[in-house]
This record gives sequence, C-alpha cells and structure tokens, in this order.
Amino acid sequence: MGRFFQRFYSDDEPVYSCLGCGAHFAQYKELLSTNFRGRTGNALLFNNVINVTAGPLEDSVMTTGLHTIRCLYCVVCQERVGWKYEVAFEEDQKYKEGRFILEEELISSAPNGPTEA
Repeated sequence: MGRFFQRFYSDDEPVYSCLGCGAHFAQYKELLSTNFRGRTGNALLFNNVINVTAGPLEDSVMTTGLHTIRCLYCVVCQERVGWKYEVAFEEDQKYKEGRFILEEELISSAPNGPTEA
C-alpha cells in the first residue's frame, strides 16, 4: 500500500475537519445541503472532499431508495466519517452520484475560518 499525503486548505476559507485528528475534509463553499441523515445523526452533502480514502462498493437501502456507496475514512486517523454516492437507482436521486456525505458527529461542527478582530 502506498503512502498517503495530507492536504490542507488555506487559512482564509472556512474548513470542515476530522473531529478525531483535525485533518481538513472540505471547504464551506463545497457544502451542498445540510438536509441529510447518517448513521450517527445529521449529515452534510458535499461536492468535493479531501484527505479521505474510500472502501469497497456496497449496496445500501436508504430512506430515499437503493444506492451503491463507498464508506469514507480519514487518511490520518482511519476513522469512518461518511460515504460517497456512486450510483443512485431512483431517477430523482441521480443528483447525489459522485457526491460525498460527512456525518456531523464525526467532523468539526463549526467551520474554522478567519476570526474577527
């Protein structure tokens, strides 16, 4: 297995991070929706994430129908933090394909960003 390198976003953008180790996952501007549920409670839908590895394909029956997903793990601490939608079988769910879910309980709850003086 190869070596993983951690990437960082610049300090001038709000960032969602791993609750366990602080690895950056996503910028606030990549957030698409806060109206999702995960295994641990509320979840967030993102267009793009970094510093994650994806597990094998698995079919999952969710409240919105059957999806093929890959579980996502932090590259630093290896904690499971969400999943990636690979295939949505219902036509009205196709917008999720290629998008990422991060569970709020497993990431920093408030994005870091510039502080006001």
